[in-house]
Amino acid sequence: MCTTCGCGTGETRVAGRVVPGQEEVQQAARGHAPPRSTALGGGGAQRRMSYVALAADGEHRAPAHGSTGHAHHDAHPHGHLRADEEVAAEARTASRMVQIERDILAKNNAYATQNRRRFDDQGIFALNLVSSPGSGKTSLLCRTIAALHAKRSKLPIAVIEGDQQSSHDAERIRASGAPAVQINTGKGCHLDAHMVGHAVDELAPADDSLLLIENVGNLVCPAAFDLGEAHKVVILSVTEGEDKPLKYSGMFAAASLMLLNKIDLLPHVSFSVERAIAYARQINPQLQVIEVSATTGEGLEQWLAWLIAGCTARQEKKQGTMAALRRRIVELEVQAAAAAGG
Repeated sequence: MCTTCGCGTGETRVAGRVVPGQEEVQQAARGHAPPRSTALGGGGAQRRMSYVALAADGEHRAPAHGSTGHAHHDAHPHGHLRADEEVAAEARTASRMVQIERDILAKNNAYATQNRRRFDDQGIFALNLVSSPGSGKTSLLCRTIAALHAKRSKLPIAVIEGDQQSSHDAERIRASGAPAVQINTGKGCHLDAHMVGHAVDELAPADDSLLLIENVGNLVCPAAFDLGEAHKVVILSVTEGEDKPLKYSGMFAAASLMLLNKIDLLPHVSFSVERAIAYARQINPQLQVIEVSATTGEGLEQWLAWLIAGCTARQEKKQGTMAALRRRIVELEVQAAAAAGG
């Protein structure tokens, strides 16, 4: 279970194969699933009583099917939790939830560190593309790949596609001329670093390449999960609410770039570009913004320039690291020779 939103883990598949190695996280989540009263959020004793009863031994358990939540036991003949016990019960549950989330994120971050090290070593510029469903992520990716090919760019491109079901988007990417691996998360609402690591193994991206990771359509949970990427890129379309940055502030705070997509539709929708950008920068003053249309290609040159600049910087970083390593090896050899001759 994802402790950020309460979604089920389901069965994760990378390129059609079940991903191994997540048993510990999944078992911990199943064994410590929070009562629905806490997972649903909000307050009110009546709501809490409808979902949670406190057993005589102090453990939480959900009421039986059809129960109104008035569990009868010796401690409380009338079946109602006293206010102090109710608060204490929820405090214990909240504490367990926080610990589970910390454990899951710590495990994810360890995988993310491995992914990042691999990307750094290979000079791969990896981006985590996030948005709500229907923003046009896949269409923009296809247009981006075609545009880079049209430039006769020698930049290798690879794509990881994340969806709960189907391989439709990965097939669209391959038809655009880039290798792609599909991750199906089942009931999960986001990609995590462990899934991405397996997908990278399957995809085997070239050194000094561009890796585009299209996350599951969701503006909540992907904000909390580092995949090892260089940047999160959030895509907002003009067919959505201009107040999305305020409603999903965590994602816009975590992103480095916002692509405002479908600007070709501005004459037909009630959407203020200025207000949307102002809201986004109210959350993240450093957020860069590029206005694009996957349909007409408007703004695409600026987006491609941003991508190429990022790839170039990543390759230069790799070269600088290798040069520094070579210098250090020479220094050690000189020291060893001096010690032997002394």
